[in-house]
Amino acid sequence: MFRFSSLPPLSLYVHLPWCVRKCPYCDFNSHALRDELPQNEYVAALLRDLEHDLPRVWGRTVHSVFLGGGTPSLFDPEHIDRLLSGIRARLPLAPLAEITLEANPGTAELERFRAFREAGVNRLSIGIQSFDDAKLSALGRIHGSTEALKAARAARDAGFDNFNLDLMFGLPGQTLSQALSDINTAIGAAPTHLSVYQLTIEPNTRFASNPPANLPGDDTLWDMQQAIQRLLAASGYHQYEVSAYAQPGRECSHNLNYWRFGDYLGIGAGAHAKLTDPSGIARQWKQKHPAAYLAAAGTKDAIGGESRLTRNQAVGEFMMNALRLTTGFDKSLFDERTGLPIGQIVSQLEIAQSRGLIEEDVVHLRPTSLGQRYLNDLVPLFL
Repeated sequence: MFRFSSLPPLSLYVHLPWCVRKCPYCDFNSHALRDELPQNEYVAALLRDLEHDLPRVWGRTVHSVFLGGGTPSLFDPEHIDRLLSGIRARLPLAPLAEITLEANPGTAELERFRAFREAGVNRLSIGIQSFDDAKLSALGRIHGSTEALKAARAARDAGFDNFNLDLMFGLPGQTLSQALSDINTAIGAAPTHLSVYQLTIEPNTRFASNPPANLPGDDTLWDMQQAIQRLLAASGYHQYEVSAYAQPGRECSHNLNYWRFGDYLGIGAGAHAKLTDPSGIARQWKQKHPAAYLAAAGTKDAIGGESRLTRNQAVGEFMMNALRLTTGFDKSLFDERTGLPIGQIVSQLEIAQSRGLIEEDVVHLRPTSLGQRYLNDLVPLFL
């Protein structure tokens, strides 16, 4: 039986699934835009979807909103304004709620960013990936280095004092010096947050069926990761999660809620939700294809599937998320977010400690530096 002393913080995820072109490494629910973007219809569908889900979160305050995709910045600012106004009219947002919009440099303009800011967006996440034109071409991106730098500058000039740049390393043919050059260029753009991911070949992507040549080997990848960590730390960006680096106080609130096993409502094509109630933890996801979602939004037919977590699943999902945090978590958080006593995982913790993968004191539990490096070996102990 689950026993919750309180409900976790609640976030809202909104999925806008269209992009100009599907990148060959992307395994997200994104769809290349072939016709005119159905902005009016989709925003109306999102608000119908939200209204249908409201009974599941009555009385709860939303602490962060994340507009992800796809490329949400394809939507005109007036439609983002209508969407956010509709969300505020239906859900209580915390006074300082973080509201993030993902943007692509190929759709970045100063006045457009200013209009997003006026609509209520207070954080941008810009998908740069690289500042090297040859590497961007290999990744199938629609922008070049000039557009990437322009987008970062436009974010600052538009009044965003909190914005993230996404970068990748381990790109085809990339050397250590090229990877560090990307990071130095990003630091020069003065973002408050950087997400730095290793390129991975995911199933059901074009790269999976036709892998790029000359990918760096494991030793080079490890050298890149260590050098990037050192450079960012020396530049005032502390690593707080596997791929996330932030200036002090600029950690992404929305993603921290995921990693701390908070709750989130999901609206939009393929959006996922995780919600806690006195009887346990429920997961739900919406129809993935935009056409199917548009036809069903606001009805039970928009639900693509749902399930309730078992005790073992709740333990596994909590640890899979919380162990991504470099500082780990207070042990009391395990009880609060899973509804289970931490004594349930004593044997697994003993194994992890014996292998040098975690360390703990009376209050706190965290992955060691070895555990952070071999997270793929640590997490399965709890699954």
